[in-house]
Amino acid sequence: MKLKVVVNGTAYSVDVEVEPDEQPGLGSLLQTGVRHPGPTPTAPTSASVKGASKNAVVAPLAGSVARVLVKAGDTIEADQVLVVLEAMKMETEITAPSAGMVTAVHVEAGDAVQGGQALVELE
Repeated sequence: MKLKVVVNGTAYSVDVEVEPDEQPGLGSLLQTGVRHPGPTPTAPTSASVKGASKNAVVAPLAGSVARVLVKAGDTIEADQVLVVLEAMKMETEITAPSAGMVTAVHVEAGDAVQGGQALVELE
């Protein structure tokens, strides 16, 4: 490649040979021992959640209980809101799958819950 370079008012014609930049691929990084600068990966963890009965309404996600709107002995309608969970500053209403009666409430406001944990038992 020919370039024109001006130095102190004098023009020079220069031949320049350009070599392509070699971008290291993943294979070359692994061979040279270069490591990812991010945090060290940790082993996966698991949460322990008690098994829920077939009549239980369970938490669909992990969060904290914002409000419990029913108590044991209450008669409920299908799609009635039973519990409100809060996760990542969003509220999720947990509703009854069918009409029935509340036989037990396993949580109270402020409790932390895991996904799959029984919240309310229905009859």
